[in-house]
Amino acid sequence: MTYATDRLFEEVAYVAYHFHWSMDEILELEHADRQRFAAEISGINRRLTEED
Repeated sequence: MTYATDRLFEEVAYVAYHFHWSMDEILELEHADRQRFAAEISGINRRLTEED
């Protein structure tokens, strides 16, 4: 099974936006690692929003 291109671009954009990493750096990550970074960023954002 291949990973949906739209979902891949969404993950790359999300991590790049928050960490300022290049597309190549993000694409070099294992799929599970990339998903974990996206989940961690989401959690950080959620906690920051709740603090406001």
